Amino acid sequence: MLVGMAALALVASACGGGEEASDGGDVTITLEGPNQWNDSGSSFGQPWEDLIARFEKAEPHIKVKTVVLPLTSFGQTISTHLSAGTAPELVFNQAPHQPYMVHPLDEYLQKPNPYIKDGPGSERWLDVFRKRYYGTGNPSSRNAEGKIEFVPFNLVGIGLFYNKDAFQKAGVTAPFKNFEDLLDGCGKLRAAGYTPLAMDRSDLGPAWTMTTISGMLLDKYVDKLNTYTVDGKPGKAMSSTGKPTVAGKAMAKAVLSGELTTRTPEVVESHKLIKRMWDACVDKNWSGNTEGLNGAVVGLRDFAAGRSGMAWGVNFGVSALKDVKFDFASTPFPQITTESTPVASGAPARFGASVGGTSYMIPSTIKGDKLDAAVKFLQFVSTPANIQPWLAATGGISAVEGATGADETKAFADGTWGDSIPLAVPGGPPGVTTLSLYEGWLLGTKSQTAQESYLQDLWIKGQRQAVKDNKWENEPWAKQ
Repeated sequence: MLVGMAALALVASACGGGEEASDGGDVTITLEGPNQWNDSGSSFGQPWEDLIARFEKAEPHIKVKTVVLPLTSFGQTISTHLSAGTAPELVFNQAPHQPYMVHPLDEYLQKPNPYIKDGPGSERWLDVFRKRYYGTGNPSSRNAEGKIEFVPFNLVGIGLFYNKDAFQKAGVTAPFKNFEDLLDGCGKLRAAGYTPLAMDRSDLGPAWTMTTISGMLLDKYVDKLNTYTVDGKPGKAMSSTGKPTVAGKAMAKAVLSGELTTRTPEVVESHKLIKRMWDACVDKNWSGNTEGLNGAVVGLRDFAAGRSGMAWGVNFGVSALKDVKFDFASTPFPQITTESTPVASGAPARFGASVGGTSYMIPSTIKGDKLDAAVKFLQFVSTPANIQPWLAATGGISAVEGATGADETKAFADGTWGDSIPLAVPGGPPGVTTLSLYEGWLLGTKSQTAQESYLQDLWIKGQRQAVKDNKWENEPWAKQ
């Protein structure tokens, strides 16, 4: 989507990529990105304004402006500005761009963070970040040229929000010990008058649940199916945290060669377990709930109203829940053990936190005092004491050591739950929603045999499209 000429002119005049400082020696820098916290078109919210005010107090000669972009079009806008050389001093990193368009930050990261006097970061800025998610040994931190080009303000994580008042009333304790304990908790919540797990007609609830469940059960196949690196070469793929994972080409081979099918015992059991969970925990009319669909809290309407005990969500969901009349917290999904299925692998429940939350970079056109000021802002927000109030107010998960983040979302990245899933069931071809993959099964309108046949067809179509898109047609298994 193209932005209007007036908007382009406004941003260009606000920043322009020049070196000049304003009258009186002050420098003004502009931060441009999507609004991940509210529906405003002009403000990221009070926590952002407070963060900027604290920075401007620490650096009285630097002023920070923000340009709020719509979530639906921010990528196009930032990409256009970077290509045209009109991008402001700080831009959201999840926009299409080439490495030459932004400053590599490696040189700065190897030097002390001036806002940290003692401890990690005081000798080398890079040391303040949580190495599990960002830094030298984490491939997800680097661009195609092997350079670090962005600084994370927070992490993004997914898990279950729960209503603390509802849990207390129902006699339920979090975290759950295992999957059976979760189902037992759903029974207690239902008996206490709550819908145990809020659900709506989005892809997210079925997708996150099935990914988590199948990720545990399929873990035993990772070594066998891990046959290609992330870039498609023969070998073993490793995740951003350095652990084995089944990459896209290996998944295509597994499906098209018949090594992984919908009749694989662990896939069959994954379907049985998600159906048990839906029957025990989800309102029978869940598929008709289209009210309040959003990407932050699944079933927001019922959870925010206090009618549900739990809801899947991401840490940005805290902003959507700021006006609820009950205390809430977070918990990971529980482990599936042999108490639930004989094919349990012993793998822990995982989903994976990452730096794909709020991260900013500096365009290569920014020079001189404005470049120095932009670097200072990134250093300021990666200082534990400076970022903690913002994290607490926005539901943020800390990207740096020494900051605890928000109490409501701390479980989304802690422990093994913060590790990525190395192998889960694939999806269908482009244009086929995740909801459509599982809706009939979860509603009870598809038999197990029909579900297996339906999904197998979509798996094959999806992987054949991946072969075509990635030009893997010459592989022997791709011709099957």
